[in-house]
Amino acid sequence: MPKLNINGTEIEVENGTTVLQACEAAGFEIPRFCYHERLSIAGNCRMCLVEVKGMPKPIASCAMNVNDLRPGPNGEPPEILTVTQPVKKAREGVMEFLLINHPLDCPICDQGGECDLQDQAMAYGGDSSRYDENKRAVEDKNIGPLIKTEMTRCIHCTRCVRFMTEIAGVEELGLIGRGEDAEITTYLERGITSELSGNVIDLCPVGALTSKPFAFTARPWELIKTESVDVMDAVGSNIRVDSRSSEVMRIMPRNNDLVNEEWISDKSRFIWDGLRSRRLDRPYIREDDKLREASWEEALTLIASTISSVVPRKAAMLVGDLATAEEIYALKRLAEVLKWKNIDCRQDGTMLSPAQGRGTTLFNSTIEGIDEADAILLIGANPRLEAPVLNARIRGHWALGHVAVGVIGANEDLTYGTHYIGASPSDLSKLDDGSGDTAEFAEILRNAERPMIIIGSAALKGPEAQNNLIAAARLAKGFNAIRPDWNGFNILHTAASRVAGLELNFLPAEGGLPTNEILSQAKANQLDFLYLLGADEIDTNQLGNAFVVYQGSHGDKGAAAADVILPGCTYTEKNGTYVNLEGRVQQINRAIFPPNEAREDWAIIRALSGAIGKPFGFSTLTELRARMYEAVPRLAGVDTLEPASYQDIVSLADQSLSKLSTDALAPSVEDFYLTNPVARASKVMNEMSAIKYGQTAKATGTHD
Repeated sequence: MPKLNINGTEIEVENGTTVLQACEAAGFEIPRFCYHERLSIAGNCRMCLVEVKGMPKPIASCAMNVNDLRPGPNGEPPEILTVTQPVKKAREGVMEFLLINHPLDCPICDQGGECDLQDQAMAYGGDSSRYDENKRAVEDKNIGPLIKTEMTRCIHCTRCVRFMTEIAGVEELGLIGRGEDAEITTYLERGITSELSGNVIDLCPVGALTSKPFAFTARPWELIKTESVDVMDAVGSNIRVDSRSSEVMRIMPRNNDLVNEEWISDKSRFIWDGLRSRRLDRPYIREDDKLREASWEEALTLIASTISSVVPRKAAMLVGDLATAEEIYALKRLAEVLKWKNIDCRQDGTMLSPAQGRGTTLFNSTIEGIDEADAILLIGANPRLEAPVLNARIRGHWALGHVAVGVIGANEDLTYGTHYIGASPSDLSKLDDGSGDTAEFAEILRNAERPMIIIGSAALKGPEAQNNLIAAARLAKGFNAIRPDWNGFNILHTAASRVAGLELNFLPAEGGLPTNEILSQAKANQLDFLYLLGADEIDTNQLGNAFVVYQGSHGDKGAAAADVILPGCTYTEKNGTYVNLEGRVQQINRAIFPPNEAREDWAIIRALSGAIGKPFGFSTLTELRARMYEAVPRLAGVDTLEPASYQDIVSLADQSLSKLSTDALAPSVEDFYLTNPVARASKVMNEMSAIKYGQTAKATGTHD
């Protein structure tokens, strides 16, 4: 490995390391604007200049490989200097050039306080400028309702262009013109359509690209920053919730190389206006087909009296997509004391169960494992809409030429090249015999050292779900994707609460009914009582004459059909535990308090247990977690991942398989922006939905 002498410190680095990376590894800060660790090297800002002994002028350290440096005359390691007078003068000159046309509008710029240009001008710039010519002006671009542009501030670092091209895979930004006429713009003068576009706001080192919904609302130093986890999908992206007083002002990504790197989806980032819209902030009771306000005592008493007259087999509970492990555990305890068997955490009707082995319910390869795969088969999955950050990881690996991707299901644009095999589960047989146009991909799978199979929700619903799962397991076994050193069998969940619900076994007890049958019974008026814990993605027209209790945060579909409404919290208003699709346990932290009389969801369920005369043995969140950890010890391992056994998939593959369906797999996500109650309450998400899907945004925030 190459050795370097940096400011008198000798250091050994890996081959292929840039000079900038070597300097940082040695503990010396190098300023930069265009360079970013996850993007290709552009070398166009020149702020990272350093001096190398033997070279006639300072070099751009981001673009120079340490292997290209020549040793000294007697074989000494190349000597690099980062704090000499020539380097200082060069950096001051670069900064002076950058500020020639940059407007002095820091007091009204949303980037103020978080601006790389501000910080580096103070640290590396001079105290005056020799230029007094008029500054150039650039027309602002309207690139949609998410990103606000002030292109006069742009310093042409091209981070945004490289991100959209390389990470998002949607080539909608570019640099046109030359010299003074150069500018960043959309190619066709339209809004950006990528589900990851908001990340360019974080990448922009100046105030050229800022958050349009957040514009002129707060300064960074006014905000309280709370570390949390995103719940808009099942990836579990690490986020930071910035709040002021009782409002969430914005949501930012946190770096976690194992999960989301440093990206989040647009839905995760801009959902915050929906957190305070259409909120349920007090209990309601339906009388004469109208909802009226009620006290907590009145609402709980009514529920308790109704439950006392309900036969257990005619009662059911459903859990929605945003519930924490704590409230799922509390609701299961309530079901147990009431002896109710009709419970389910799979409101979308997917047929997964840990009874077949925990490995049949998880993304076993892990998200980081995508970087090791050399062949990926997607079955009924559209990761671009179901898990955009995970999709970006697949694309990044594909762009390096390290993986081939096959698709069974809807033939959608995933931002990378694919081998399209077919639309129905029956097309899996084409891979077994390598017939037709799929022979090439079948051969790729057969020769792959680490093949991955990703099964999405579209293949896991309806009467064919189990058959599809067995067929996928057999395929994984046949192509050597499941073995002691590699488990390439993966389930792509779409709900943040799903894996925790499966871990806690919030599923029909022996003789109980799953979601689809619960709704069928309700439609036939065979169900007397239904408890919905944030379950809004069901067909509420099927609830019949059942007495419906809805516990949740927003006035959405479930609340509209409820006889009693219990106001709960959003994920920014409570402490809780989520388990992401790979089984990683993560915790959220309260950023703000819930509005008015809304309460934490586990506490509501505990209060209800007291009202029915069967109180739980815990009264605090700490006590609840202690009981939950006793029931499922791995939930105590926060920020850890307990792998499942590959033998679970081997056993699944050994089950009998009937003829696969020839029906096309329908997409499980039709509108990326309106997948849950918080999203449907968001004005920004409704506007994005109207732009991308051609729908008219509804005043109520609902969407047909």
